[in-house]
Amino acid sequence: MTTDIAAAPAPGIEAFTFGDPMPVLDGRELLDYLECWLNGRWYEPPLSLDGLAKSTRASVFLQSGLNFKRNMLERTFIPHSLLSRQAFGQFALDWLWCGNAYLERRQNMLGQALSLQPTLAKYMRRGADLETYYQVRGWQDEHEFAPGTICHLREADINQEVYGLPEWLSALQSALLNESATLFRRRYYQNGSHAGFIMYMTDAAQKEEDVDALRTALKSAKGPGNFRNLFMYAPGGKKDGIQLLPVSEVAAKDEFGSIKNISRDDLLAALRIPPQLMGIVPQNAGGFGSLREAAEVWAVNELEPIQARLAQVNEWVGEEVVRFREFALPAKD
Repeated sequence: MTTDIAAAPAPGIEAFTFGDPMPVLDGRELLDYLECWLNGRWYEPPLSLDGLAKSTRASVFLQSGLNFKRNMLERTFIPHSLLSRQAFGQFALDWLWCGNAYLERRQNMLGQALSLQPTLAKYMRRGADLETYYQVRGWQDEHEFAPGTICHLREADINQEVYGLPEWLSALQSALLNESATLFRRRYYQNGSHAGFIMYMTDAAQKEEDVDALRTALKSAKGPGNFRNLFMYAPGGKKDGIQLLPVSEVAAKDEFGSIKNISRDDLLAALRIPPQLMGIVPQNAGGFGSLREAAEVWAVNELEPIQARLAQVNEWVGEEVVRFREFALPAKD
């Protein structure tokens, strides 16, 4: 009598995917069709200016780069009786960080101009007729400017023509990534995670009181004081009676330095500033090249075009209020 044993079925091929399909263009592009929302009296900006203002401090390279451009503009600016150097500095900074800059013409009783004062771009709103301007600081805290007293200089945008957007907006994610990497490393050290290890003790010569004292000393290594050294005396102990097995390898495996460098390069590319002008230390032996040549090329390719844009205020004022002297470096010794 023979018994037939059925062969076990061969395992089939299993296929699966990680996560759901993600579109290349996500839902954010739908907001582009909305342009700027009209609340009945004024247009709201296409993005939160309050959030954008906070983002300028997310990375040291972003804030330093914006201040560097502002300083170079102030350095070459020629003060006018209507526009002081301090007022121009605020005007230029608003243009750089959000792509919008506003000047209010303050007049005397005869309608003659007394001065041009910058109004903070973060709180400015453009009316429904595109000629009226409001300063909105919060709920029921608004001020309507007199018609014809506000000069609005805006950066061009491809989705709407009400407000401007900054040129560095494409590098916003790099600035936030740079901030996240710094905060992660800071919290990592504050939590004492870099001191993580397993103490493996097999020495039978240790007393229970000594083990408790050692446990208390190791607990104090977390948080403040986690870099303190620990001394242990074990008479008669074996060579491998106490072993430290590290389990925290984040410091060796994370990409902190790489993330900081890559996000920095993205920000400098968006701001179009050579690294040697930002005081960045080169990582290679060759360096970044001549500092003087980099400054001269930057002045021609970046500083002069910005000066030409800011000088458009003169067309609105009717006289040459915004003037610049030629950018020049100190002579070599």
